[in-house]
Amino acid sequence: MLDTYREVVTPEGVGLHLPAAGPVPRALAWGIDLGIRLAIIFVMAMLLALFGEAGAGLHLIVMFLVFWAYPIVLESVWRGQTPGKKALGLRVVSADGAPVGWLAAITRNLLRTVDMLPFGYAAGLVACLADPHARRLGDMVAGTLVVHAGRERSHAPAPVNTVFVPPAQLLPEEQGAIVAFAERAPQLTPSRQEELANLAQPITAAQGQAGVQRLYGMANWLLGRR
Repeated sequence: MLDTYREVVTPEGVGLHLPAAGPVPRALAWGIDLGIRLAIIFVMAMLLALFGEAGAGLHLIVMFLVFWAYPIVLESVWRGQTPGKKALGLRVVSADGAPVGWLAAITRNLLRTVDMLPFGYAAGLVACLADPHARRLGDMVAGTLVVHAGRERSHAPAPVNTVFVPPAQLLPEEQGAIVAFAERAPQLTPSRQEELANLAQPITAAQGQAGVQRLYGMANWLLGRR
């Protein structure tokens, strides 16, 4: 696959493309959250040490809440994000693209104990690499997906005045691919546009920016923009 997109069709017939996040950005987000949790525990340990044995008992409660309640509560009330995920532009959603709920957040985080086996999240890493949408075991059971949150981009809009008649009859799937390219290309970098356009060289007979312009032109022709 050129992109790790999960396509979901809503009951209204609207197609959603969820950009699944791979293990690397997820690991970086987890590292940020781990640093925050350790900092909270360290500060609380110094404060609770002033209360002697009672403080030691409270410290154990704080450790439990920080390591288990921290991700569950934040993902449930903060639109599927923790500070680490927000910093990396990630978000947890349901498999159908809906916001993640409490039950799903609890399930996916409790099953981290399985993903950690036998050490260092080895089981979770293997699951991410084997799954087409980079889900760990907890996500599979909870029916959740970690995606890249949408961000505004500053690329130029697609030119709508260019029309290019395809040199040969196109199959329905080829027509759909060309129209989809024209819709998504303005959100991609120029180099990524050219990379995708080069794959369509047998149809466009062009590469680079020339191929990109011809794909735009074909999409305009297919959509009736004369």
